[in-house]
Amino acid sequence: MKKIKKLLAVFAAVSVALMLPVQTMAAVDLNAKYDISTNQIQGWPAGPDITSDTGILMDADTGVVLYNKGGDEQRYPASITKIMTLLVAVENSTMDEKVTFTETGVRNVTADSSNIGTQVGEVLTMEDCLYALIIQSANDVAAQIAEHIGGTEQAFIDMMNQRASEIGCANTHFANSSGLPDDNHYSSARDMALIFREGLKNETFRTVVGTPDYIIQPTNMNSQQRILHTHHPMFAPESGFYYKGCIGGKTGTTVAAGHTLVTGVTRDNTTYIAVTMRGTELSNSCMDSTAMFNYAFENFTKTEVNGGYVFLPKGVELNSLTEKSENTNGKTETGYYFGDYLIGTASVAQATDTPVPEPTAGAEDSQETDSSGSEASTEVAEEDNSKTTEKSTAGEDTSEKKSIPAQRKILLIIMAAMILILIALLAALRIKEKKHHK
Repeated sequence: MKKIKKLLAVFAAVSVALMLPVQTMAAVDLNAKYDISTNQIQGWPAGPDITSDTGILMDADTGVVLYNKGGDEQRYPASITKIMTLLVAVENSTMDEKVTFTETGVRNVTADSSNIGTQVGEVLTMEDCLYALIIQSANDVAAQIAEHIGGTEQAFIDMMNQRASEIGCANTHFANSSGLPDDNHYSSARDMALIFREGLKNETFRTVVGTPDYIIQPTNMNSQQRILHTHHPMFAPESGFYYKGCIGGKTGTTVAAGHTLVTGVTRDNTTYIAVTMRGTELSNSCMDSTAMFNYAFENFTKTEVNGGYVFLPKGVELNSLTEKSENTNGKTETGYYFGDYLIGTASVAQATDTPVPEPTAGAEDSQETDSSGSEASTEVAEEDNSKTTEKSTAGEDTSEKKSIPAQRKILLIIMAAMILILIALLAALRIKEKKHHK
């Protein structure tokens, strides 16, 4: 059954890939500079001036964006690509599956590529692979996961692109499962936040990204333990960049991509996702992310409304917002706007009319009785007589029902007797005919 599900997923991905227009080389302008678009909203709290080329701060529950600097502009993602690899993997495999390494994965075991030193023929569980993918950022493991699940690397990459499209990524195209340099491999800060947000809906995904330490036990071709520890400074308690409430994320770096960073933080029942792309140093990416998180927690209040939440800027009252509602698929969908900017959503099931059952004979009798009970005393007496009569009639009806089986028995006996008489008459006629012929 698992193999059938995988084949169906691969078939669907390939079918969609064939229907999509051919991707051209990405026109990623690494020299472009972008303003903080949210700072241009009248009355909006001024956001921090981050050093990364692009960045975004999104609420994980609603998708509301509180900070945006070039969030829709394309940049090379590097190893934060592996967030999508993880999502597709957990949706199309189980943790106890055995993954046998081939040349596909092992070819990435080089000095200039992050890896865990796998060998051809080595067997790891999918669980081991997923932790190595995220914690160690192992490129050999990324390629082997792709081949194991997709049958071929390209089939898995097609699945990644299909899933990105389903999530709503408008500026993303993957060319591999690891994030290694490729001109046709790009994404945006908003798209990476959307992918991470989708992943957080999956329990296995949350567990893997939320684990800072893991040990891969000896395998059939490696006698040593592989001890893994997170590379994400904001997730490592010993780091000077550790951020309280961090639930994990992913780092990435190549020459063209610079430093990329995806981070999730949960505080006070609110989970924010920060993404920075093309930072000059990992430390700067961490400081940019920290600045965005602090900005969100200090300047916005998550406020519950019927069927959802809104994020109120500091000093703004709920009744000052503009509401826009529409009925869709039996639900009333409401958007809450600060000026023209969406800051919250709510979804409430529409009320349906409850069908009123037609009154039964018993109910009609009860209504008549209640009505007569409010009349004068003489009418009450008449009502009592009427009830007595009804009881008598009901008793007669009951006795009649009981007499039905007895009547049936008598009829059956009479019919049987008539049949016997008929048989006797026929026999007599037959005898008489024989004598007549003689």
